Amino acid sequence: MLHQLASGRAKGQAKGQGKGCGNAGLCLLCMMMKDFLPHHALRNAHCMTIAAALWPRRFPLLPASQIRLFEVEPGTQVRGECHWQDRPAEHPSILLVHGLEGSSESGYMLGTAEKAFLAGFNVVRLNQRNCGGTEHLTETLYHSGRSGDLRAVTAELAGNDGLPEIFVAGFSMGGNLVLKMAGEMGDAAPMELRGFAAVAPSFDLAACARALEEPRNFIYERYFVRRLKRWMRQKARLYPARYAGVRNAMLRGIHNVREFDDAITAPFSGFRGAADYYARASAMPLAGKIGRPTLILTAQDDPFVPFDSFARPEVAENPNIWLLAPRYGGHCGFISAENGAERFWAESRLVEFFHEHSVDQSGAYVRSRAAL
Repeated sequence: MLHQLASGRAKGQAKGQGKGCGNAGLCLLCMMMKDFLPHHALRNAHCMTIAAALWPRRFPLLPASQIRLFEVEPGTQVRGECHWQDRPAEHPSILLVHGLEGSSESGYMLGTAEKAFLAGFNVVRLNQRNCGGTEHLTETLYHSGRSGDLRAVTAELAGNDGLPEIFVAGFSMGGNLVLKMAGEMGDAAPMELRGFAAVAPSFDLAACARALEEPRNFIYERYFVRRLKRWMRQKARLYPARYAGVRNAMLRGIHNVREFDDAITAPFSGFRGAADYYARASAMPLAGKIGRPTLILTAQDDPFVPFDSFARPEVAENPNIWLLAPRYGGHCGFISAENGAERFWAESRLVEFFHEHSVDQSGAYVRSRAAL
C-alpha cells in the first residue's frame, strides 16, 4: 500500500489519508506533515529550480565541520564534512548525499545540515567520489550506481564510531543512490540504519536522461555537460595512463548527458553502454525491496525527474515508502511562501521525518525550531 502524502490530493481527501493507510502512528505523522505553499513568484517549475540554485543563503547556526576521509574500497576515499554533537554516540545521525555535480557545499546540503544539527542530530555531509575538489582521492569515477560507497560509510559510522541511529538522505542523483542502497539491503539492513529519504530522486535514470534531452530542459543539459567535461579533463590530467583515451576532440563531440554516459561513465565503470548503466544503476527495480521507513519527496512539476516514475508498483505497493508529492516544487527547489525555517520546505520535512522515526525522541527538534 502507498502511504501517499501528496499536496495534490483528490478533492475531499483529508491530509494523511493515503491509500490503505491504517497505521495510527503513520496518520499522526501525516497530519504533522505541512503542505507546501510555493513562493508566489515561483510556481513555474524552471523558475523554482533555478531560484533554488541561485538563492543567497547563510548558515550561521551550523558549526564548523571536521573533515574526515572514509575508505570505501582499496585505493578510494571519499570526504565527509562532519558536525558532531557533544557525546555523538548519544545522538541520532544523518548522512547527506548530494546530486549530480553538487558537493557537500551545495545549499540544500548546508541548509539540511543546519536544521538537523539544531534538531540534535550528528550530520555528515558526504562528497561523492571526485566531488568537492576530491579528484585526487581516487582514480575512479563517480556514478549513480555506487551505493556501495554509502554502505561503507554507514558501516564505519556504526561500527567504528558506535553511532546507534543512522539515517541517510540524498538529493537527485544522491537520492537514487540512497534508494538503491535501501533496496539492496532490504530487511537485512543493519539495525543502526533507521530510515532513508530521497528528495527528487532520479531513480529511473533512462527516463531522466530522456527528459533532459527535451528542448525545454536545454539549460540543465548544457550545465551538466559543461561541468562533467570540465571534471573529466581534470581526471585525465591527474591519471593520464588510466584515461589515455579521453581527448578534447572526443569531449567536444559530447552534447548531452546520455552521450557522456555512453562515452565516459559506462566504459570506465564496467558497463556496456549508457543503456546498460541506466538499467543496472537505477534504484527503481529495487524500490519494492526497501524494508525501512523511507520518505520520497518529489514535485509533480519536476522538469527532468518524471513524476510518472513514482506510480510504479515497486513504490505504490511497498508499505515502507511514504511519497510526499506537492504539485509545485521544481527540481530540488521547494522554496515556500514562508520565511525562516520553512522557506526551504523540503529540508524541514526531511528532518521531521527522521525525528519521528528516531528511537530517541528527546524533543530537541521541537525546541530547535524556535532557534531557526
